[in-house]
Amino acid sequence: MYTGIVRGAFPVTFFNNKPGLLTYGVQLPPELMDEISLGASVNIDGVCQTVIKIENDALYFDASTETLRITTLGDIKLGDYVHVERSAKLSDENGGHILSGHIDGKAKIIKIAKSNFETIITIEIPQPFRKYLFNKGFVALHGCSLTICNYELKSGRFDINLIPETIRLTQFGEKSAGDEINLEIDRQTQVLVDTIERTLEQTLGDSLARILGKASNIKI
Repeated sequence: MYTGIVRGAFPVTFFNNKPGLLTYGVQLPPELMDEISLGASVNIDGVCQTVIKIENDALYFDASTETLRITTLGDIKLGDYVHVERSAKLSDENGGHILSGHIDGKAKIIKIAKSNFETIITIEIPQPFRKYLFNKGFVALHGCSLTICNYELKSGRFDINLIPETIRLTQFGEKSAGDEINLEIDRQTQVLVDTIERTLEQTLGDSLARILGKASNIKI
């Protein structure tokens, strides 16, 4: 479990891309290496990854074919910087929202507007996920817990407003229009929406079946 409070962006210092498997290493500061162990879960650009090797000041991970297909990890290169968050402890303060690190798909950056104190990024998400978003709700983009503003259901577009501290800690300031970023929708919202949809579908279906059944017994 993660909170969407990214600890920073850190460099990819090892990269080995084989058919169907990407192995890569990320160099981290001492505070993020504290008490880490093999098999631990670490959030990399929003993706839950398992530590397969620890060497000096770097952690190593494997990304499989499915992970590379769904996420942007297949696009990283040696020297790139990735967002990192260690898994949350029960005693940790949660300043974001609960994340699993299981990416739903990729969202696209449509526009970036910068001012002296704020960066506004317009995002577009794929059609299947649009019903799970709402204005002033939250979403995880590249592992960051962010607030949805100016949401348009039909277009699937919304804005995220980033303060200078977020720009400093993340790679959002390096992004451009057309870039893709990893998307994780809120699981609680997804469960609620899907449950209501299934209940309505079943209820309406049963009601229609009863009506049709009664109609078939009517004698003319």
